[in-house]
Amino acid sequence: LPRSHRTYSCVHCRAHLAQHEELISKSFQGSHGRAYLFNSVVNVGCGPAEQRLLLTGLHSVADIFCQSCKTTLGWKYEQAFESSQKYKEGKFIIEMSHMVKENGWD
Repeated sequence: LPRSHRTYSCVHCRAHLAQHEELISKSFQGSHGRAYLFNSVVNVGCGPAEQRLLLTGLHSVADIFCQSCKTTLGWKYEQAFESSQKYKEGKFIIEMSHMVKENGWD
């Protein structure tokens, strides 16, 4: 990602994960605490999709991990079964505990 842009990076290895412009919401809950919802991410791998009952209902999700250090970061929403949750499809959750802000946040 461009060095001049505000980015979120992996707290473990500093690989870039997302630009601030891709942030949709800061009010999500991950498996282990608060999480952010992103429109798109970079440098992540995706595991197999599975159905999980989350706080907002049944979803098909796939765990995502840092391509560099292999740390599990959150998940990708593959399918939402409730119509009110369809906006999450194709979006990504990254837990705050796995991210650090870099480049020009002052």
